[in-house]
Amino acid sequence: MIMIFGIPGPLLFGQLLLGLINGAFYAMLSLGLAVIFGMLNIINFAHGALFMMGAFASWMLLDYAGIGYFPALILAPLLVGAFGIFLEKTIISRLYKLDHLYGLLLTFGLSLVIEGLFRNAYGSSGLPYRIPAILQGAFNLGFMYLPIYRGWVVVAALVVCISTWAIIEKTSLGATLRAATENAPLVQAFGVNVPRLITLTYGGGVALAAFAGVLAAPIYSVNPNMGTNFINTVFAVVVIGGMGSIMGSILTGFGLGVVEGLCKVFYPQASATVVFVVMVIVLLVRPRGLFGKAA
Repeated sequence: MIMIFGIPGPLLFGQLLLGLINGAFYAMLSLGLAVIFGMLNIINFAHGALFMMGAFASWMLLDYAGIGYFPALILAPLLVGAFGIFLEKTIISRLYKLDHLYGLLLTFGLSLVIEGLFRNAYGSSGLPYRIPAILQGAFNLGFMYLPIYRGWVVVAALVVCISTWAIIEKTSLGATLRAATENAPLVQAFGVNVPRLITLTYGGGVALAAFAGVLAAPIYSVNPNMGTNFINTVFAVVVIGGMGSIMGSILTGFGLGVVEGLCKVFYPQASATVVFVVMVIVLLVRPRGLFGKAA
C-alpha cells in the first residue's frame, strides 16, 4: 500500500476527492452569491434554500413526471430561476436603495419560509435520488477508485463556473451588466432595459444555485436542510474570496474544499472550523478578501 506522510494513499486521495466535490458545490453556490451581490448589491441569504429547491425540483420531475437526470439538469434550474425572477420582481426589487441589512434579513426570512414549507410537505428524513445509469460505477486509477458520478460533478462545476466568469468578464453582455451596476441611469439612456437586466441577473444567480442542487441530489439525500448545511461555509468562502469577485469565489471555493478535505486526514478536529479560521485570518490581513477590490 502506498503511504504518503504516513497516511495510506487511498485514504488521502479519497479525502482529496471529497474535498474537491465539496469545493465544487462551494464554488457554484458562492459564484451565484457573488453574481447577485456584485451586480445587485443584495446579500442573498435565501441561496441555500434555492439550492435545496433545485434538488427537490429534479426529484419531483423524476417522481411525478418521469423526467430523468439530464433533462432535469436543464429544466430544474430554469424552473427555480423563474421562481427567483418572481421573487425579485415582487419583493427583492424593493430593497435596492436600502441598507444591506434589510436584504439580508428579508432573504433570511424567505429561506426559513421556503425550508419550512418543504419540511412540512416532505419531512426531514431525506428522499433518495438515483445516480443515472450512464454515470454509475468507478474508474480504477491505480492509486484509488474514482466514482464516475463524483468526477462528473467536478467537471460540470468547473465548466459552469468558468463559463459564467467568461460571460460576465469577457462579453459585451457582461460589460453592459457591470456598467449598469455602476451607473444605471447612464446605461438606460443608451436604450438598455436595466430593470429587466437586473431581474435576469438575479434569476441567473438563482439558477446557478439550483444547478448545484441537481448535481448534489444523487450524492446527498434530497431534504429541506441540505442548503442550511452548506450556506454558512459558502458565505465564508465569498468573504474570503472577496464580496462580488467572480473568480475569487471560484478559486476560493475549490481551494477551501481541498483544504477541508486535507484537514479530515491530518487533523480531523479542525475540519469543521478550518474555513472560518481562514476567514478570520484573511479579514485581519486583507479585509476586502483575497480577490476583492478596494472600495
